Amino acid sequence: MTGGVDCDLGFITCGSETHRILQVTEDKLTGNVLHVIEGVSKIKIGASIVGSIDWERRYKLMKLHTAAHILSSILYKKYGAYVTGGHIDAEHAKDDFSLESSEKSVFEEAVKETNIIISRGIEVRIYFLSREETLKIPGIIKLAQRAPPNISVLRIVEIPDVDVQADGGPHVANTKEIGSITLEKVENKGKGRKRVYYRLS
Repeated sequence: MTGGVDCDLGFITCGSETHRILQVTEDKLTGNVLHVIEGVSKIKIGASIVGSIDWERRYKLMKLHTAAHILSSILYKKYGAYVTGGHIDAEHAKDDFSLESSEKSVFEEAVKETNIIISRGIEVRIYFLSREETLKIPGIIKLAQRAPPNISVLRIVEIPDVDVQADGGPHVANTKEIGSITLEKVENKGKGRKRVYYRLS
């Protein structure tokens, strides 16, 4: 996809004890996923816990991620621009594009087109294909110098007649759920690299 999406946060509960999750990281030595919690815990090793996602935050990530697919597809089709980096958190998205033009009007128009597509209420399709079949799809690679992961079966996210990408992140079921996005600013990050910031309207 167009870069990293923030991890889920939420709560863990054990009996009457509940803690907010502040951060999720990976232990580089063991590969275990670590949840950093708020406060001091009395939960013992081996205890059963219940995890719950902060749904409001997750839903914002889903909306922005699907919007990012639409925006990147528009800039790819119109200008041949690849995504060279990016990040999505619950409040903002930023994407870097391999684009020479730094005219703000280029991105204003792309965001306008994105919102028109969003308003159409297109169903977002998710399915799985072999890597061999995936690589036959025209325009499947929109990340600069990066092919889909070298695994035998890939998860495909398709917005019919708009975009199709191999992608493992969270998405809404229908583009209308996004509402709309607003362009915040455009930065010139060097030759052929423009950074776009946007948010949910």
